Amino acid sequence: MDDCIFCKISSKQVPSKIVYEDDSVMAFYDIEPQAPVHIVIIPKKHIKSLDHIIEQDKNLVGYIFLCAKKIASELGLKNGYRIVNNCGKLGGQTVDHIHFHLLGGRQLQWPPG
Repeated sequence: MDDCIFCKISSKQVPSKIVYEDDSVMAFYDIEPQAPVHIVIIPKKHIKSLDHIIEQDKNLVGYIFLCAKKIASELGLKNGYRIVNNCGKLGGQTVDHIHFHLLGGRQLQWPPG
């Protein structure tokens, strides 16, 4: 998608501080962190939102969670972390490319707000 900021980041047209990358997934630091550790994890395949995943995406979405676990471990989040997905406007999604926030490094509150 030509106008998608996350597609531009994954194709390296837009710089980011990458913490993980392979053929399917990229993870980078959020530019407006909400915790000491705030990583955005995206599939390189453009999928608009969780509502837009299809049967063929199930392995990719599961793989994203394995990547999240690996990233959390590498960043030393031994005492816990949170994975967040915002879906749609009312869910707080601001970029129309499915993504997951990995938050940690402090005691997280519930509800988040």
